[in-house]
Amino acid sequence: MKKIKNNNFTKKNISQKIHSKIGFSNTYISKVTEDLIEIIKNNIKKKELNIKNFGTFKIINKKERIGRNPKNGKVYVINARKSLSFTTSKNLNKKINL
Repeated sequence: MKKIKNNNFTKKNISQKIHSKIGFSNTYISKVTEDLIEIIKNNIKKKELNIKNFGTFKIINKKERIGRNPKNGKVYVINARKSLSFTTSKNLNKKINL
């Protein structure tokens, strides 16, 4: 059985990619990356963030509902919560589906 390689993209990976392309110091690039991610987080909290030619992040309010554990059949109440939704832009969809 083959192991599936984990393809998570971390802040460290982003910093290393930018460092290899631009050449600024790792500490400076990691600070810029942290600031960029913080700006994105803060804008998403304001309900919606649209990044041109990339996609749109939206916060969705989910209502309280009743759920069931399929293993043992017990019924539970699933609390109301907020969820994050991402929709890709048409340009990004075209690039992905080439």
